[in-house]
Amino acid sequence: MPTIRIIALPTVRLYLRELVQTLYDKGYFGFEEFAQQYVDDLIADIRTDLSVKLHKPAPPYFDRYGRHMLYAAFRKNKGTQWYVFFNLYRRGEEIIYLIRYINNNHFIAQYL
Repeated sequence: MPTIRIIALPTVRLYLRELVQTLYDKGYFGFEEFAQQYVDDLIADIRTDLSVKLHKPAPPYFDRYGRHMLYAAFRKNKGTQWYVFFNLYRRGEEIIYLIRYINNNHFIAQYL
C-alpha cells in the first residue's frame, strides 16, 4: 500500500499563516481564535482529504505557480470554496502531493 505525503511550498505555508490575520482584520471573524480555527480546519481537511478528492488539470492561468498542476476544491461554507493546486509525484511506494498554491473562489473563480 502506498504512503501518501503532503508537502506545501514555503509560500503556501506563509500564506496560510497570514490568512488568519487577514480573516480577522477584514472582519470575517470577530475573534482571532476563530480565524485560527478556520485555517486549522482547512489545513486538516487538506491533509486528510486531498488524496481522495476529485482533481482536475489546472488551467493555463495557474502555470505561474507551477506547470502541469492539478487542483482540488474544498468547500468551507456556503459561500467559500478553497482551491488547492498541486503536483503529484511517485517515488517508489510513496505518493507525494506538492502544494504550490491555494486561494478561494472570491479571488480566482473567474480563472477556473
